Amino acid sequence: MLFWILVATLTAAVAAVLLLPLLRAAATAEAPQSHDVEVYRDQLEELKRDEKNGLISGDDANFARAEVARRLLAATDAVKAAAPVQPLKRGNRLAQLAVVLILPAVGLCLYLQTGNPDVPDAPLAARLANPGDDMNILIARAEQQLVAKPEDGAGWDVLAPIYYRSGRVEEAAVAFRNALRLLGDTPVRLGGYAESLIALSGGLVTNEARDALQKLLAIVPGDPRAQFYLALALKQEGKMPEALAAFEQIVSTSPADAPWLPLVNEHIASLKGDTPAAAQQAATPLGNPTGDDIAAAKDMTAGDRTAMIEGMVGSLAEKLKTDPKNFEGWMRIIRSYSVLGRKDKAADALKQGLAAFPADGSEGKQLLVLAGELGLKAGGGVE
Repeated sequence: MLFWILVATLTAAVAAVLLLPLLRAAATAEAPQSHDVEVYRDQLEELKRDEKNGLISGDDANFARAEVARRLLAATDAVKAAAPVQPLKRGNRLAQLAVVLILPAVGLCLYLQTGNPDVPDAPLAARLANPGDDMNILIARAEQQLVAKPEDGAGWDVLAPIYYRSGRVEEAAVAFRNALRLLGDTPVRLGGYAESLIALSGGLVTNEARDALQKLLAIVPGDPRAQFYLALALKQEGKMPEALAAFEQIVSTSPADAPWLPLVNEHIASLKGDTPAAAQQAATPLGNPTGDDIAAAKDMTAGDRTAMIEGMVGSLAEKLKTDPKNFEGWMRIIRSYSVLGRKDKAADALKQGLAAFPADGSEGKQLLVLAGELGLKAGGGVE
């Protein structure tokens, strides 16, 4: 019985909310003279105040009062003569009828067909005990168990890939780390842990991710995922010949129809044949060099190429002075100074980058990850 009382109350409340604008639309249109009535009344009150304060003589006040009163009477008569009520439009009446009768009737029919007021509610404990196919309940159940048993490696092992697929990358990294600590190394755990760390660092292959990938290769030699990320790490460090050889090794050991080959070939295309220019771009990386830059770089000595890269680094440094909110620019210049062996400059750029992007933000965290990779201290200096 209580259920139906609640349903009736909610239905009446919704109907009232829907009817209110319709009833307002059917109200009497306000006569234009009604505003004049208010004005004249205000004028009479103002005359009383002025007479009391001695701002107007008694004769003048009486004369003005008589004139305002005459106008007030005329305006009042005009308001009374206006049409009292506008007839309801047909559409308005139909809308009110639909709100009062049709919508509740349709809702009741649907509930009688699909609902059951006698079914008891399902508290959280009951849902956790019998989660069915509800993924959120499954996750909550596993998390609840881990609160009671934080050393349950199987629980972390189950949650880690679910977190990763759900986009909860930071939690996935923690879960993979705990699973590895409690249950030991497996290719799935090591690969998932490495990918979580790489995602957290914005695509950078960190030292911790690299260690996990190397352990994976020790268990499964030739694993293409581990080989790819390790080759990418070499490219990010500016080791272009080594990166090119690593990517080509993946191609030589992969099936011809392997799904990862297109991405690997893209990296090879950016390195093979234009290694000096590619080294300039990936090691700094300061942007897309022009065709003249690439042609010139091929014929340069190592010293000349270094000088050209330093010139481009200096140009980027000037741009960052006028646009300090260029996050990609700070990432590039920090890495570039490190590749050039200018660790002091890299540390100074890191300090300036953290001033623009605080360490507690997502961009600041990526800068700190890069600093750790390059051996730089967050407060300046070299580790």
